Amino acid sequence: MTTDHAMGSDPQLQTRRDLAAAFRLAARRGWDDIVWTHLSAAVPGEPGHYYINRFGLRFCEVTADNLVKVDVQGRVVDGSNAPVNPSGFAIHGCVHAARPDAVCVIHLHTLWGQALAARPEGLLPCSQPALRLYGRLGRHAYEGLAFGADEQRRLVAALGQHDGLILAHHGVLTVGRTVAEAFVLMHWLDRAARIQLQAQAAGGELPLVPPEVVALTQAQWIGDGSTPEGVDEWPALLREAAQS
Repeated sequence: MTTDHAMGSDPQLQTRRDLAAAFRLAARRGWDDIVWTHLSAAVPGEPGHYYINRFGLRFCEVTADNLVKVDVQGRVVDGSNAPVNPSGFAIHGCVHAARPDAVCVIHLHTLWGQALAARPEGLLPCSQPALRLYGRLGRHAYEGLAFGADEQRRLVAALGQHDGLILAHHGVLTVGRTVAEAFVLMHWLDRAARIQLQAQAAGGELPLVPPEVVALTQAQWIGDGSTPEGVDEWPALLREAAQS
């Protein structure tokens, strides 16, 4: 897998490579759910179009070449006639349409994400990874398997300008200005969910970080928000993906 981000490279090809790398990395972490759940990325220079995984492939089988280009209604527009999952583009399409800054959308059914989504309190400020996302996740109520237009509107409203969503009884979602940002935010969310749930399972009172320290930590971590998450981590993650 090519990992270079050379100046002057084709933006669409680079996006496809980054997204394919994210699938490979997600597979290595056990984040896949057989052929369900999706990662998507907006097509550079083509508003309203995004890349998504071909339905029926495991995450480990996704490559830059077999990604499918669809519009926000989920119609395949690259001439491949490849199968895509309607429930996948129902979620990803409405988020891409509502949030032009959401270049990448990652929706997963991880064990820890789904366990967190089953808890009514959601993410708590009980670990350093949790502090990055505490108060920055929306919550969308479970309404069944199918996502109609009305539910899409509610999902988008719940997301607002947050970094992601807890989909109650369902899973988790993160968005990013780059593939790297969405992936690294999902890394922190999965890590935070695991820590919280294991700490709760150990019993006893769960100490929480005070609000003023949460605010300080987020200010230190995020800064003025101009630099997307993942800038430091992505080169190392690409090297990992190249080894798989």
